[in-house]
Amino acid sequence: MSFRAIRVTEDEQGRHAAVETLEDERLPPGEVTVDVAYSTVNYKDGLALAGKGIVRTFPLTPGIDLAGTVADSADPRFAPGDRVVLNGFGRGESKDGGFAERARVGADELVPLPDALSTRQAAAIGTAGYTAMLSVLALEDAGVAPGDGDVLVTGAAGGVGSVAISLLAARGYRVIASTGRPEHGDYLRELGAADLVDRATLSAPGKPLASERWAAAVDSVGSHTLANVLAATRYGGTVTACGLAQGLDLPGSVAPFILRGVRLQGIDSVYAPMESRRRAWTALAAELDPAHLDSITETVALADVIPLAPRILAGRVRGRTLVDVRA
Repeated sequence: MSFRAIRVTEDEQGRHAAVETLEDERLPPGEVTVDVAYSTVNYKDGLALAGKGIVRTFPLTPGIDLAGTVADSADPRFAPGDRVVLNGFGRGESKDGGFAERARVGADELVPLPDALSTRQAAAIGTAGYTAMLSVLALEDAGVAPGDGDVLVTGAAGGVGSVAISLLAARGYRVIASTGRPEHGDYLRELGAADLVDRATLSAPGKPLASERWAAAVDSVGSHTLANVLAATRYGGTVTACGLAQGLDLPGSVAPFILRGVRLQGIDSVYAPMESRRRAWTALAAELDPAHLDSITETVALADVIPLAPRILAGRVRGRTLVDVRA
């Protein structure tokens, strides 16, 4: 059986991405074959498509997310017709990912879809939304309550930020959105943001400690932004870190930790244990507003994915970009 896939290859001239037609014999080893319906375009996918170094083996199918239906399974936990979602586990980096009409994966990587979510909705949520929910659950587990004060969300117009705002607002938190795109103010307020902060006020080098402004934060930016977020977090607050849009570095000090007892909680969505994944997806099915998800989602065909790479790397993509791999 043949299927279409985006393949990243490497030769003397560099790295290249193109849509190819493959046969099932080209599928990698794995217990479960999935008829993929949808994937999404994430920052990592932009890096892979642009040849920025994240791809570790060639040729490779990018796409860190996939959602679809089991076509064949050698594992008793899954049967043909089951709806499943996969996020991370090295897909799109060291293993073939979701930018294809078929995928063969390990059974341990798959999450059965909750009945309340359609396959399309699960893909639209994708790694970004699933990471946002892991962040929200981490704040909850740290004891952050709506009455404690404002919660800041950085990278607010991006995929993680958009979903985090919607989830936090629905739980009763007063959300402050940090964005460098003021034209998206109405969009962020519709998702539930109570106020906006210009990201320029957080992205430059700052002081070890600043005036206490928020009880908690969800950060997907890193670097100076994360350092400044920590410096302005209230006593005993918690900040989750799940991204590096500004950089991998953390040019701050220990002052927020030893003088205010601030907690920095890392969020790993790639290799999170299955218990955490199921908890997050169950919560997403129960809490995420379908209307909000629709409002932040744009749908593109498989062939339209490759030109998106420069836009997503430049931060010019709002919300979620859903890929209908069959179109």
